Amino acid sequence: MGLIRHLRDSEPFNILPDHLFEELRKAAVLKKFPANTHIFKQNDYPTGYLYIIKDGLVEITVMNPGGVEMVVDYRKEGQFFGATPIFTGEPYTGGARTVRATECFVINADLVKKVEEEYPRIGEYFTRIVLSRVRNLYSEIVTDQTQDAITQMEAYPFKKRLSEIMATPPVCCTPQNTAREVARKISEKRVSSVLVCEKDGSLMGIITERDLVGKVLSLPNVDPDAITAATIMTPQPHSLSPDTYMYEAMAYMSAHRMRHLPILDGKQVVGIVTLRDLMRFRSQKAMLLVGNARQAKDLATLAAIRSEIATVGRTLLSETRSTPEVMEILSYIHHTIIRRTFDLCLEEMKQQGKEPPAIRYCFLIMGSGGRREMLLDPDQDNGFIFENYPDARQEEVDAFFVPFSEKIVDALAEVGYPLCHGKVMVNNPLWRGRLWEWDERIEDWVNEPEPQKVRYSSIFFDFVPMAGDGTLAQDLRDIVHRHIRSFQGFLYHMMSLDLRYKVPIGLLGRFVLEKSGEHKGELSLKHGGTVYIVDCIRMFALEQELSEVTTFARLEALVKRNVFAPETAEHIRAAFEALTFLRLRNEIALVQAGRKPSHHINPHNLSKTEQDLLRESFQAVGKLQDATKRHFAKTPF
Repeated sequence: MGLIRHLRDSEPFNILPDHLFEELRKAAVLKKFPANTHIFKQNDYPTGYLYIIKDGLVEITVMNPGGVEMVVDYRKEGQFFGATPIFTGEPYTGGARTVRATECFVINADLVKKVEEEYPRIGEYFTRIVLSRVRNLYSEIVTDQTQDAITQMEAYPFKKRLSEIMATPPVCCTPQNTAREVARKISEKRVSSVLVCEKDGSLMGIITERDLVGKVLSLPNVDPDAITAATIMTPQPHSLSPDTYMYEAMAYMSAHRMRHLPILDGKQVVGIVTLRDLMRFRSQKAMLLVGNARQAKDLATLAAIRSEIATVGRTLLSETRSTPEVMEILSYIHHTIIRRTFDLCLEEMKQQGKEPPAIRYCFLIMGSGGRREMLLDPDQDNGFIFENYPDARQEEVDAFFVPFSEKIVDALAEVGYPLCHGKVMVNNPLWRGRLWEWDERIEDWVNEPEPQKVRYSSIFFDFVPMAGDGTLAQDLRDIVHRHIRSFQGFLYHMMSLDLRYKVPIGLLGRFVLEKSGEHKGELSLKHGGTVYIVDCIRMFALEQELSEVTTFARLEALVKRNVFAPETAEHIRAAFEALTFLRLRNEIALVQAGRKPSHHINPHNLSKTEQDLLRESFQAVGKLQDATKRHFAKTPF
């Protein structure tokens, strides 16, 4: 793939005319970098070049305050790196290290600046993300968090990626190699498996020591000099990509009972990871929370795992990782626990001789769980969708799913997920139903948007399938989009109800605190801030019929559709991150003090910088509220 094609497909260079493309092509030099090589490191003086990847894989790294190098992003074929210092003149904010042998087009910084003089948008693209005051304040506060070596090691397995621990290059053989030749490779290279690959590097299969023993050595009349790798290999083995997190790989290998995991970048084999490799980096707590949750045999074990989530949140947060990543990991753990709870309840029903009827069904979770934005103490928000079975089967369906639903709700409560105060749970008949029943229910919510119905919809619209037939969830999402399309005035009513209240900040930037009750002298980071961001972004997502569910994914999709400018979206994202960071830190502190997690804080207990951050974040939320009101007040109905 040539340089010109790379640039034509890449923002912001895709705006350039042909003569500048040609000038860049003539000036570019092709450089090769071996695998596992630092092209530059964080805080290095700029090399004076822009790097565009022709072939290979590069990871972008940063050093956390404890001195541990962490991978934060990847650059693949056609992508570039090293640009920011060209326009800022400052040292590199992160390092660039090759995962495998990589070729890059290298363009001199002076030429890039010359192009930028003619097309200023080039420079604006690289500098605009540093303009947000909220982002700067948030980064400053997060960096100030302290941690010790033990804390970092506890969090490390969650954040390390497979590219950082995989054996590369992996030991490979051809399909024509004999069993004896494979055994010789295993012995000489001191490995426990060999990958069987085509000449182009694509993966065909895997041969382990166990395969050699079970399929060759232990069988009579098998000639190790005659039987080939193609005959004894396990074909089409499971694989993951190099940017997969270790915590994901742990669960994946455990679920598939694997000991050897090939790592593929596209179709190309780039490495291999063994269960032993993972165990070397895997802390006891990581093993408990991620590995054992899927294998738990009872609710007591799941409850024990659930009780450790606050500790994981503390270690991840102290590692100064981004708040979205922390939410993603905590949600991943919650989802694993909830899914295993569901499975245990289903197994118990079957042990009691109660088999599910032969219909398609889907177990949903909603709200923060659906958005993968769960923190320490989420409550239950769940439901069931059924296929459109005939009325004559209703008694049969209820005979199983009514007690099953009660069992699920009780089990989740026992594990540590409180009951939903609004009874948005599967044991409530309103949250079970056939597709046509959900269709009628949603039509009623949309066309008769009373306050309670709007509140229901705010929780429900953030749903994801957790178990069963996920295609039913997609059918349900299509129903939601169809009804909102037919009556967009619903979004106006949703806006009117959700945005009746303002953020808790008054004139001259003073915080507006609760005047009475349990939280007198405090304000809510959730009900005063994050919930408005979630609600506003959801309204725009529903209007655009987006399939994305997380707030950040919706925001990114809205930028692509030109609903929000990139700078506006970055400001909203930073505010959401900052408010969530302050909330999560507060919840962790309360749990450590033996108290129940809460999203209420006394802002005057924060440092001055943190109070500034809170004010800026609330002001960003207020602007989003105003923009949402202006937009949906014009909705025709």
